[in-house]
Amino acid sequence: MLVNNDLYKKSSKTQKVRCEICANYCKIADGNFGICKQHKNVNGELFDESYGVVSSLSPDPIEKKPLNHFLPGTLTYSIGGFGCNMTCLHCQNYMISQEYDKFSRGIEIMPESIVENALKHDCRSISWTYNEPTIHLPFNKKTSLLARRKNLKVIYVSNGYFSDKSLNEILTFVDAFNIDLKSMSKDFYKNVCGADLDVVLDNLNRIYMEGKHLEITNLIIDGYNDSISEINELCNFVVDQLGLDVPLHFSRAFPYYKMDDISPTNPEILFKAKEIALDKGIKNVYLGNI
Repeated sequence: MLVNNDLYKKSSKTQKVRCEICANYCKIADGNFGICKQHKNVNGELFDESYGVVSSLSPDPIEKKPLNHFLPGTLTYSIGGFGCNMTCLHCQNYMISQEYDKFSRGIEIMPESIVENALKHDCRSISWTYNEPTIHLPFNKKTSLLARRKNLKVIYVSNGYFSDKSLNEILTFVDAFNIDLKSMSKDFYKNVCGADLDVVLDNLNRIYMEGKHLEITNLIIDGYNDSISEINELCNFVVDQLGLDVPLHFSRAFPYYKMDDISPTNPEILFKAKEIALDKGIKNVYLGNI
């Protein structure tokens, strides 16, 4: 599927294109893919090579996203794709985000069928989840607009690494977000995720200011982002830049992917993180994977 012209720029001198769907702004030579491995330059045009191809389809409790304060007690129809715009060393879904060519097979499905499936399973919403949804923006947008016509809400479970252009579009059709705020360390984002923390923080501010429902998840990793000072910094960001009403989920990490040498997160640090958040006035704090 050819990507809309407003989401990439062509070079006037070469056949390179600059993808503007996410904050990587990949400059892609003819015949090559961007970091997400989904967008390909074909003769100076940008194509989404996985349009209409997903990795998973499933009705789930909405609390599994996790979203605890948006349509609680309802089912959401979860749709996962392939690829990612980050390269997290600890990725819990690396078999579809990083190395899908070794492990996973795609499911071909069109937007109309996704919406029909969601209604058939009595879901109140659809969720773009399991891998980073932003990289499938054209497919997500078409499906989401069809879903909204059927009174289904739309959810993004995302790393928050949007470009300005993509977030402008996403805000027109997404009702609720769970954003994975991985750390408050720029070095962590650069060295572990291959990304820029400031972009994520700016996008969180934008989502909150636009009045969208927002919940945040922080996966605490032993020896990487589990210090009391960093947990304090993350909670301070929520309190000072967002609001006490934003639910915060602290989640336990396990050895996985390229971080198979870490220890499972000590549950005590999660309990401490919850205590810190509650003491700062954050109203709704939850623990996951314990």
